[in-house]
Amino acid sequence: MNKRNKIKILFVIESLSLAGSEKSLIALLSNLDSEIYDIDLQLFSYGGELENLIPDYVRLLSPLPYNEFAKKSLIQNLTSFKIRYVWAKLTYTIGLRVGKRNVSDTAKLYWGSVQKAFTISDKEYDIAIAYAQGVPTYYVIDKIKAQKKITWVNANLQLTKRSLSFEKKYYNQFDYIVPVSRINRQHIAKILPFLTEKLWLIPDMLDVSSIYKMADMFQADFKKNTFKILTVSRLEKGMKGLDITIEACRLLKESGIDFHWYIIGKGSFQSEMQEFIKSNKLAGCLTLLGTTANPYPYFKAADLYVQTSRSESYGISIAEARLLNTPVVTTRFDTVYNQMVHGKNGLVTDMNPEAVVCGIIKMMQDKELYHSIVNYLRKEPKESSETIKRFDSMISKLIASN
Repeated sequence: MNKRNKIKILFVIESLSLAGSEKSLIALLSNLDSEIYDIDLQLFSYGGELENLIPDYVRLLSPLPYNEFAKKSLIQNLTSFKIRYVWAKLTYTIGLRVGKRNVSDTAKLYWGSVQKAFTISDKEYDIAIAYAQGVPTYYVIDKIKAQKKITWVNANLQLTKRSLSFEKKYYNQFDYIVPVSRINRQHIAKILPFLTEKLWLIPDMLDVSSIYKMADMFQADFKKNTFKILTVSRLEKGMKGLDITIEACRLLKESGIDFHWYIIGKGSFQSEMQEFIKSNKLAGCLTLLGTTANPYPYFKAADLYVQTSRSESYGISIAEARLLNTPVVTTRFDTVYNQMVHGKNGLVTDMNPEAVVCGIIKMMQDKELYHSIVNYLRKEPKESSETIKRFDSMISKLIASN
């Protein structure tokens, strides 16, 4: 690459909230060479916990006008006299009330309702990257001018019959599609086989040095003299499996074992979790901590990290626990063995509360196993430059083909 002529790149992601793909993007941006890349970042929602971690050499673009409009109340919208915006918002709002949809169907409905409210960008880029499936993917194709376009797929695509042709139309226009794990790649190749030659595997990454520094910034305010369990996740049922988490906590309390479980995150399941905690009298052993831009002191202070996902493209939080030498108990989701070595760096259990509880109790009571896992974690390789190498290689190939 010629350092005298920087490569102009745009990244697009919905927000920088505390989630796996967002953390991975911050790590990637923090490790790119600012002498090679001139980087812009477009968000759809601002104010996320990770925004203050954006590197100085990355320009955070201004909010898109329609997104600012959509945040306002209906009364404010109606008195704005922006008819195109009002119609877009009403169309989407009404559409949400008709029938049930999964994530991909909802994204399709949103873009079909509002895309005319977005203008095509004035700036032209060498490379435009949608760093998530769904709306960023559609936006990059329809509204961004770029010589080459790439999209990340950092969760297994859940496509229904009504969304399949819609998604095909968009994915077929990208120069490369980036799965973040081998299993993720196989999944895309199975449901969209015509894209196989466009797939370029780039693993999710962690910014190791930053995590170590952040882990020492403060002491986690955990209950003393008890076994401390941590979960960091979007608070949702479905793929994230937080219904398994709270039921496992209830069963663990019934067993009479002394522990305290802390959960970092927010999401649509939060109110149900709070009601479950209240009705099952779990407040003394289960605490919802909300969100934080720096969860690493909590990882460091925990005795055990537990994840009860039903599906993950990779599992960033497990990687963070391993990085900070915290033993893991996790369910057997589709990509779990990309990271986990059962009995070595943690335990992998069946996908139900009873099995998770058995794994936790084993870690608490089998001191020899626990200490052997901690020692194994301390010896695991921590640094990896593979992600940056593969990213640079992909960009070089695209630029050379212009």
